[in-house]
Amino acid sequence: MTTPDTAPPDGIAELRARIGDLRSGNDAAETEARARQEILTKPPGSLGRLEEIVFWLARWQGRAMPRMQRVEILIFAGNHGVVAEGVAAYPAAVTAQMVANFAAQGAAINQLAEIADAELRVFPLALETPTANFVQAPAMSEAEFLAAVAAGMAAVTPGADLICLGEMGIGNTTAAAAIAAALFGGGGARWAGRGTGVDDAGLARKRAAIDAALTHHAGALADPLAVAQRLGGRELAAILGAVLAARALGVPVLLDGFVATAAAAPLARLNPRALDHAMVAHASAEAGHRLLVEALDKRPLLDFGMRLGEGSGAALAVPLLRAACACHAGMATFAEAGVADKD
Repeated sequence: MTTPDTAPPDGIAELRARIGDLRSGNDAAETEARARQEILTKPPGSLGRLEEIVFWLARWQGRAMPRMQRVEILIFAGNHGVVAEGVAAYPAAVTAQMVANFAAQGAAINQLAEIADAELRVFPLALETPTANFVQAPAMSEAEFLAAVAAGMAAVTPGADLICLGEMGIGNTTAAAAIAAALFGGGGARWAGRGTGVDDAGLARKRAAIDAALTHHAGALADPLAVAQRLGGRELAAILGAVLAARALGVPVLLDGFVATAAAAPLARLNPRALDHAMVAHASAEAGHRLLVEALDKRPLLDFGMRLGEGSGAALAVPLLRAACACHAGMATFAEAGVADKD
């Protein structure tokens, strides 16, 4: 749904300007939430990260009593030309097949979305037209990149209390690793993992493709948006757009694993506060994710050894956020319970 805050940028310059001029969080709501936590029937800070979650939600929802009534899981799907380099264990056709599986309620994310009481929405992005092989050419033209960013921006529902961002795309862990390498240094050996399960030869091809791409695009990689355009994919660009739109609309974000985090990372390179409204839901078992999370100064909420994608780790974290809100709203204060406070 397009609003004035999420209208498609008419060029890279406007997109860059929006990233540089982001909405601030609500200091008053966070302060009020912190004050309430101090008088609830528990020692201060004793709920640990549940309290941190409340403060974060209060700040970015703009409510001292944050809520989780409208939670959406947005999954963007795209295909990648770099699959031609032999970097994936599955053929590109699996992307569309898995999108059909989502629609048939047959995937892990369908089950996790139901448990999380969240609405799952899936956005296939030109699956019949893979991006260019970024070893040889930019993955997307500027127009294609901006169109994918705009699709992600339009997917964010005004008034949502939280969005979880995930992806589906054979070959996209290669794109994610290439983006991470371009933004934070190091080559394929540092950032590439086995993705959907490539063997040793496939992993070697994956690392070689990333290194070749970094060399081919070296003259443009000082610009994080050029990194996203040249080395990413439509679903990664859409995640970038959704993160940006969520900030404009006052919607907190849960990022899934390696691909979703890499997709958002160019925003942080352009504006150090750009991901303040986003939490990383879990530490993916995919090689490179922990390094990337550390580079972004984030702490994942969960560590379950997952590497599925599909937004699965983000969906799994939603009940934690619900628990944080329930304690914050439902616990009695010392005065209400007739319990003596500390001296």
